[in-house]
Amino acid sequence: MEVAFYHLLTMPVEKALPKLVEKIYSSGLRALIVCDNQERMVSLNSVLWTFSQSAFIPHNFEGDPKRHAVWLSLASENVNQADVVVVLNGAMIPEGQFSRVMDMFDGNDDASVAKARERYKSYKDGSYKLAYWKQNEKGAWANQ
Repeated sequence: MEVAFYHLLTMPVEKALPKLVEKIYSSGLRALIVCDNQERMVSLNSVLWTFSQSAFIPHNFEGDPKRHAVWLSLASENVNQADVVVVLNGAMIPEGQFSRVMDMFDGNDDASVAKARERYKSYKDGSYKLAYWKQNEKGAWANQ
């Protein structure tokens, strides 16, 4: 399993996430987005419908998850047979459920950074393939 950390610095997850999810979806992959609370899940649901007039990302958090390529949830259980899980709540994802983990964290929050470092170390100790992406001043991702 590949684990990629996404260090948010210049834009919030509501702005950074849609482009990443669009790439996942356009690659023919399924995604589970694990939110940290109900309010964020509802907000991201709206953002994913409206972030671009030229992009369409079918998704939901209600109904039958297996019918949706992109599913928003508060739990990390792979209910929609996702290939990729996007973690917004700091959860550790066990081996075997997903081929890729995308762990997004707020680089402007010291506690969030400290917890991300702990997760990075845990994944590293588990011999996972790791990647680290950091936003530059323009909001683009740079592999570190």
